Formats: sequence, structure tokens, C-alpha cells
Amino acid sequence: MEYQFTTNNFENEVTNSDLPVMVDFYADWCGPCKMMMPLVEALAKKYDGKVKIGKVNVDKEPELAKQFGVMSIPSFLFIKNGRVINSAVGGMSPDDMTARIDNLIES
Repeated sequence: MEYQFTTNNFENEVTNSDLPVMVDFYADWCGPCKMMMPLVEALAKKYDGKVKIGKVNVDKEPELAKQFGVMSIPSFLFIKNGRVINSAVGGMSPDDMTARIDNLIES
């Protein structure tokens, strides 16, 4: 299952989540973001119940983008126990993203 994170639900859904979380900062107009979308959706299904995977639309939630220093999109944050453990900017291969998620689970 893929989540939509907003300023209103971020603390509850991400910061206080019992599961590790991967956050995809994106925009509807962003070509590389659109390229990553099928992979993010597939991984959300694959890791359902193990990792919460969701998105933040930077055009609708500029405060969250600013809070996490997101300057380029797509940007991915890997968060566990409310702390950013890893991050990546730009397109990633399926193997790289899977490795980062597996590392998030194991950390």
C-alpha cells in the first residue's frame, strides 16, 4: 500500500510510525519522478506490512520539502524511529532502491 504524506499526517504516519518509512518527494510535472513511480508502487506492494512507502507532493507540501532540505526531486528519505537513516536524490535502479529498503529494515 502506498501512502500520501502531508503536513497534517506526517508526524503520525512517518515520525511516530512503528514501521520503517520510505518517503518519495515528487511533483506531478517531474519527468524523473514519473519514471520512478512504477518502481515505488511495486516496492510499496512488495514491502507492505514491513515498510511504509509513501509520497510527498512538494508543490502541495513545500513546508515538508523545506524541513528536510529537499532541493531536487525525486528525493527519497529512509526513516526509522523518526530519524533519517539514508537518503537519495534522482532516479535509482530497482536493485539500489531495494538494497536501501532492505538496509532500512535491518538497521
